[in-house]
Amino acid sequence: MTIDSAFRLATVFDTTALVALYDDAAHWMLRHGIDQWKPGDKDAGHFRHRIAEGEVWLLEAGGRLAGAYEMWWDDVPAWGVRPPVAGYVHRLMTARTHAPAGSGRVMLAHAERRIAAAGRQLARLDCLSRNPRLRTYYEAVGYEVVGEEPAKRAADGSSYGVLLLEKRLGAVAPAANSRRSGARWEEAR
Repeated sequence: MTIDSAFRLATVFDTTALVALYDDAAHWMLRHGIDQWKPGDKDAGHFRHRIAEGEVWLLEAGGRLAGAYEMWWDDVPAWGVRPPVAGYVHRLMTARTHAPAGSGRVMLAHAERRIAAAGRQLARLDCLSRNPRLRTYYEAVGYEVVGEEPAKRAADGSSYGVLLLEKRLGAVAPAANSRRSGARWEEAR
């Protein structure tokens, strides 16, 4: 990205903006025939929980919220119990009206650096099995489909199929101000 951008951890004061960002992304998906997210599925309580339990990163560009993603350090519902060798990227979302082109890839790269700095070798994510457009997007940035969970459980008890994708990361020396998984540090670009 060519404009000033920075990442920061979300706080509870960002939950309203995160809900709006999620709903805007869900509406955009529906308008474009992408069956992935539904407006209203993630409320302020969801984001407060994710902020308290892990990491929610915000991308700010030109002084505005351009995107966000959640970093998880395990993902039992999709991946099952696994050794601690990966970080899991969830809810990668951009502000469709003003995020600079390439913001999604910038956020993925940030997530991958976080994962590698925590000493983990794999970045993992999942997407709906019936979403070929998103699969193509992730494969274009180096993720490979390594499996499928045909019956991931939603919060409402329903189930849906997801593709499991991962990317092997290169070794990165931890930054002086970082800690292993769950580190609270900021990075400016």
